[in-house]
Amino acid sequence: MASVSYGPEAIVLVLATAGAAGLGFTLPVTAAIVVLLAVLIASYRQVIAAFPNGGGAYAVAKERLGHRTSLVAAASLIVDYVLNVAVSIAAGVAALTSAFPGLHAYTVEICLAVLVGITALNLYGIRESARAFMIPTIVFVLGIFAVIIGGLLRAEPAGVATGAAVVTDAHTIGILLLLKAFSSGCAALTGVEAIANAVPSFAQPKARRAQRAEVALGVLLGVMLLGLATLIEKFEVHPLEGTTVLSQLTEAALGHGIAYYVVQFATVILLALAANTSYGGLPTLTKILADDNCLPHRFAVASPRQVYRFGVLALGVSAAVLLAASNGNMNALVPLFAIGVFVGFTIAQVGMVRHWPATRGQGWKWRIGLNGFGALLTFVAAIVTTAMKFTEGAWLIVVVLPLLVVAMERIRKTYRKIDGCRGAGCVPETPKASETAIVVPVSEVSELSREALSAAMSLGRDVVAVHVCLPGENITVFTKEWEAWHPEVRLILLEDGDATVGGPVARYVRDTFPGRRKVVVIAEIEPPAGWNKVLPSHRSDELERVLRKMPDTVVCHLRVQTA
Repeated sequence: MASVSYGPEAIVLVLATAGAAGLGFTLPVTAAIVVLLAVLIASYRQVIAAFPNGGGAYAVAKERLGHRTSLVAAASLIVDYVLNVAVSIAAGVAALTSAFPGLHAYTVEICLAVLVGITALNLYGIRESARAFMIPTIVFVLGIFAVIIGGLLRAEPAGVATGAAVVTDAHTIGILLLLKAFSSGCAALTGVEAIANAVPSFAQPKARRAQRAEVALGVLLGVMLLGLATLIEKFEVHPLEGTTVLSQLTEAALGHGIAYYVVQFATVILLALAANTSYGGLPTLTKILADDNCLPHRFAVASPRQVYRFGVLALGVSAAVLLAASNGNMNALVPLFAIGVFVGFTIAQVGMVRHWPATRGQGWKWRIGLNGFGALLTFVAAIVTTAMKFTEGAWLIVVVLPLLVVAMERIRKTYRKIDGCRGAGCVPETPKASETAIVVPVSEVSELSREALSAAMSLGRDVVAVHVCLPGENITVFTKEWEAWHPEVRLILLEDGDATVGGPVARYVRDTFPGRRKVVVIAEIEPPAGWNKVLPSHRSDELERVLRKMPDTVVCHLRVQTA
């Protein structure tokens, strides 16, 4: 529902290019969007009934349209979750700076500060509470209805916002302008699928409660959109620099008193909560995709607080890039939002068209018609939105969506190869012991070398110490120290050929022990935590990086703790 704070503004921003005559089409364009909203609500009630375990477009596509189409749905959801964070924060900050114009110069900094705060809280492992979310949501809805009712009852605006008009290229009223306004306003429909994605979160009976919530969302959203559009035409609201359309409407209906600030603060809080919902949705989605081998498995690893940190961090970083690139301007981000949403809408409806003939439940024929009509409308909306907004940044979504699908396909193929090497799903032969060569790289005669050799001698009998002779080193001194120590381990001196340690050791291990199992024991001092991690030379990392690429070679990293 928070989308009413930026959906109507997106319409006004387009229609204002045709002057007062263009703004007169705000209500008809909004009415067309509400008709599409009604079709989507009816269609997603069917999705909820057919897929009560949640998942929305991804679940429908995975079962009815195949793996690749499900990846397109997943990619569109990923894009939507990221844009939801960026748009919601940008819109929330726009509401804040409208109430306090002195903050406008710090828009980007405030956006990034809010983003860092939300990301940090989610990394820490906060738990969403429906009851906690209810209060600001109720205040926001009541505030919007107060604006609508107060505005309808007024003959003249209670207050008029001042500021420079937004400079736009002048256009005449035509079908292209109306289509562009329609596509911009469709950003207000971005939350329709959220309920279908989260059916398991409802109390029993889950599907019925979710369907009722979907209808309640549609009714409230539709009434708010039509009410605000009516006020926009009544008060002849037009875009102003540094002031949102919702802020202008609130001031016109309620004045610039306490009620104005209540609505603005409720808008800021609800938009922050709207951004926060992505932190619950995207990490869960990436966990599912990682379990399906479509994303790296680290996305499925939870922290002790049951937080999927890689998903949270990926979301935070992606949203930060968008906010910085757009200078925190929500009107630059909103056009990107609707495309991925309508791709998901279309896939879900086409999947349902395939679903009903397979199940042939009660009323399956009219359900096919409903979902088919919904698929047609959302497909046309996706094409219109892409065409109208292509040069305004929509090209980015057109590029990113297929790139995400290709990347997930590549990851899936790689995991298939890995599974083949692991021999997963078959019963392996009985393990057998083999003669093992144990190699210990040593750089000096010290307690660290003693620890390494002791560990190696505990693993087997065939232990060899190797020392790489680096340029400028006095080999005679090292040899005398070794002979005086006499650790009863054979020492091999390796000539440095490429100013590295890893290369000579790897060549020695490969050429000297062909066909045998090799264990290389690498010992290093573990530095204290914090910035001290940068102090070691990290020669051990260089060794490990080279050796782990070799077959039949086990790298044993021995870390000796400091006192």
